[in-house]
Amino acid sequence: MAEDDAPKSAVELAMERLRKKDSDAGIEIMPLTEQQWVAIAEVRNFYESKAAEREVLHQSEMRRVAEPDARALLEEQYRRDRERLNSERDSKIERIRRGGA
Repeated sequence: MAEDDAPKSAVELAMERLRKKDSDAGIEIMPLTEQQWVAIAEVRNFYESKAAEREVLHQSEMRRVAEPDARALLEEQYRRDRERLNSERDSKIERIRRGGA
């Protein structure tokens, strides 16, 4: 039995369908270079540390505040900060993937 004739797993079949769908849509898959991998890892590490720092500050602020309205405001600010950090991280990673540093 040739390797092409061997039964394929559900994952392999799904991946083939996705590759065909991407090629039909004109999406080209380009592997990342070593520099891109390193740059993406640096961006992720930076934003992971910023998120951890913001979490510590948030917990500290929450311990000092007892009013429900003030706590809700702090939670909302924290949520927005997390979203902003995630958005910045994702946009930087996307720029790296597209070839811009």
